[in-house]
Amino acid sequence: MDRERFQALCREALAGERRREGIGTLGEKILHAVLKAYFAGPGDGLEVPVGPFVADVQGPEGVVEIQTGNFRRLREKLPLFLSLGPVTVVYPVAAKKWLVWLEEDGTLTPRRKSPKAAGPWQVLPELYDIRDLLLAPGLRLCVALLELEEYRLKNGWGNGGKRGSTRQERLPLDLLEEVWAHSPKEWGRLLPRELPREFTAKDFSKLTKLSPKKTYFALGTLQAVEAVARLGKRGNAYVYERAPATGEKED
Repeated sequence: MDRERFQALCREALAGERRREGIGTLGEKILHAVLKAYFAGPGDGLEVPVGPFVADVQGPEGVVEIQTGNFRRLREKLPLFLSLGPVTVVYPVAAKKWLVWLEEDGTLTPRRKSPKAAGPWQVLPELYDIRDLLLAPGLRLCVALLELEEYRLKNGWGNGGKRGSTRQERLPLDLLEEVWAHSPKEWGRLLPRELPREFTAKDFSKLTKLSPKKTYFALGTLQAVEAVARLGKRGNAYVYERAPATGEKED
């Protein structure tokens, strides 16, 4: 992890944005552009045509795909990319987030820190749509834990237009940590450290702050890569057992 380089890329991107007319006017979002530049190695190509698709980054170490949402788009890309070499999927998570509200007249509110905490497990529900591809040899996952500013337009309903509001832009400020899973044996690194060996969906939801629906998808993803197994029932609730991550001591 090269925190200083990431911060320099953020400053460069933000300086360019300030020369433009406003937040969210770029065709490519700033967060995606910064991550693409950060994960590109010396001599790597950006936006490289690969068959009918375009890879975010391609070089001697394989392909890097920056995915900020909608993993379903990877379903057709991944098999082709993996047939040519290793593929790293990068997913950003706002571990520390500042909220700035954009009024419909264009004025901005002072930023405030979001009380919501997030961790690498945020990627798990997103991966559900490609869970059948996750055991493919050569597939690597990196969750980038970031500090960022999120700009939202107050165009929703209730609470002054905040509910159902539209996210305009996420501006990266700092790279706090990289969490890597180079193989299925390392997927346990994405789980909260406080998660006990045996747990229920309710236990998982409480620790991760994921909704019941997202918890269902997250556990489905974890079962697909055999990071957790369903043991049976405790009353009406299913009991799951997590496999130890590589390097983790068993109880």
